[in-house]
Amino acid sequence: MTNATIATTIRPDEAAHFGALAADWWSADGSSAMLHKLNPVRLGFIRNAIDSHWGGDTRAAQPLDGKRALDAGRGAGLLCEPLSRLGATGTGVDAAAENIQAAKDHAGAMGLGIDYRHGELGKLGLEDFDLVCSMEVLEHVADKPTFIAALAGTLADDGLMILSVPNRTPQSRLVLIEAAEGLGKIPRGTHCWDDFVTPDELHNLLAGSGLAMGAPTGISWSPLKGLHLSDDLSVNFIVTAKRA
Repeated sequence: MTNATIATTIRPDEAAHFGALAADWWSADGSSAMLHKLNPVRLGFIRNAIDSHWGGDTRAAQPLDGKRALDAGRGAGLLCEPLSRLGATGTGVDAAAENIQAAKDHAGAMGLGIDYRHGELGKLGLEDFDLVCSMEVLEHVADKPTFIAALAGTLADDGLMILSVPNRTPQSRLVLIEAAEGLGKIPRGTHCWDDFVTPDELHNLLAGSGLAMGAPTGISWSPLKGLHLSDDLSVNFIVTAKRA
């Protein structure tokens, strides 16, 4: 399939929604405050997955040294920058040009040499990445099988993919839309519940692109623990995937 015939996965209205938040993305108290709280939870999972996949030293400060990491659907770089600090040569892709500019500006101020790209993932010619991440993105794309295929096309043969996505359950509708968006914890219009993905659906999407999904881990919230990894998959979950 040539670049010209790759189906589009970008929804212009979604790109515009997130692009409008670009200037506020790095404010821990702004419209992306929930992502700032979620990021350490996701990074904990990622670190464990990295150590397990490559059998590295769990005490190493830069377990991704010498490896290439791609983060697809990056916003302004909240995950790209920690991956860079873990030693990766980082690349970030996003559908909103405003987010890419904000990411470049912030990375430059931090002295981080991250390669940021704007556009359709499958048309950017990216390939052979050791680590491929895409967090809270799949529910926003126009064509899920095409997007997963594009992600698979960027992954090295022995690479590791990590995805997170809201689960389509009554609990996720209540927590993420009625509560979080209704109370202003997440900008209104961020989510469409019908686009959430169940673990079985994600398993099948990944299998369709030759990838084997690991056991999902839930991302939950409680008054005592805040956001944390758990066995409860009902609101949000995170998984690894490898070539089958």
